[in-house]
Amino acid sequence: MLDIKFIRENKELVNLSAIKKRIKFEVNDLIVTDDKRLEILKIVEEKRAQQNAASEEIQKATPEIRALLIEGMKKVKDDLRVEEEKLGEIMREWQKLMLQVPNIPDMTVPDGTSDADNQEIKKWGEIKTLDFTPRDHIELMEMGDMVDFERGTKTSGFRGYFLKNDGALLEMAVWQYAMQKWVAKNYTPMIVPSLVTKECLLGTGYLPGGEEDLYHDEENNWFAGTGEVAMMYYHSGEVLDAKDFPKKFIVFSPCFRKEAGSHGKDVKGLVRVHEFYKLEQVILCEASHQTSVDLHEELLRNAEELMEELNIPYHTVINCGGDLGQGQVKKYDIEAWMPSQDKYRETHSCSYFHDFQTRRLNIRYKDSEGKTKFAHSLNNTAAATPRLITAIIENYQNADGTVNVPEVLIPFMGKSVMGKAN
Repeated sequence: MLDIKFIRENKELVNLSAIKKRIKFEVNDLIVTDDKRLEILKIVEEKRAQQNAASEEIQKATPEIRALLIEGMKKVKDDLRVEEEKLGEIMREWQKLMLQVPNIPDMTVPDGTSDADNQEIKKWGEIKTLDFTPRDHIELMEMGDMVDFERGTKTSGFRGYFLKNDGALLEMAVWQYAMQKWVAKNYTPMIVPSLVTKECLLGTGYLPGGEEDLYHDEENNWFAGTGEVAMMYYHSGEVLDAKDFPKKFIVFSPCFRKEAGSHGKDVKGLVRVHEFYKLEQVILCEASHQTSVDLHEELLRNAEELMEELNIPYHTVINCGGDLGQGQVKKYDIEAWMPSQDKYRETHSCSYFHDFQTRRLNIRYKDSEGKTKFAHSLNNTAAATPRLITAIIENYQNADGTVNVPEVLIPFMGKSVMGKAN
């Protein structure tokens, strides 16, 4: 959420941001509504002042005068109630529009409509030339008795799965290695809820707009698609101590997504599933653009290091305007090489938001001068599984159908080869 004063003073910039992000939003609709809000608010405040002044007079008046004043107050109260109802209605409309305002993208964000327009800024690793036709992760894992899709579908429906044997061990090995890595970097380890209230999703910007991809029940319980949601709400409504900044977290949680907008994509396998797990990097820091930029690069580099330590070829892209979310100022994606598809697929998403989320969540701090400000927030995937293990499986496959274990994961797996020979 942006500050209404900033919006009013930068109407053209907000409109241009909506255009760049391909978001339907007309700032003039908000300004007209805000004018009405301010007009009614002024009336309400005047009538409340009248009521307060009259209350003081009533306390000082004689019994005869008091009765007359009380009678006269009835109309003021009735008028105030009518105006307060109007204010409530306009506030609901105003808040709805405020939640739709897009954040301002960084000037380095390229123009574009979709992920097809994202720009590669880095490529790492040697793509192996195999002397056999590469199998996909589905075939390799089924050959090695590492996954059961049939029983997964029977149990959970479309996109259901069971990881088993080396598949289960590999997923847990990735979690352990990643958690160990980030804790060594002084990120605070957190295991957070997946079941959250609607307010958590509103505060982080996943609502409104993301309803079709979120599971929920009739009691206002929602299942988050990332640990960022609960982690950000952890400090909602608080005034933090600036000396503790930046606050860095490595967050683990189960995650859930309907993938409603991707029904026809990756319908088989583990690349796109409804239930998965994530280790997420989350940072809160001072309200400084340069600090956010520096920490954004740190988050990106952390994830790139993981890919390099796993020795998985990848490239990094900067996301175009049309591939940014409403709240994101700038975003990078890391995409891993998938031999069976002969292309890169996304494994990490790295974003910063300035105070877009913290303003919604009311996360503040006092600066060195004692001034209260909204903090800045950032996040990036550390490791999302099982998607990440599909890249491991495919890049480490052997001609006989076995799969080598990345060297850094051998201590957690207790073996160097997974699966069974063909």
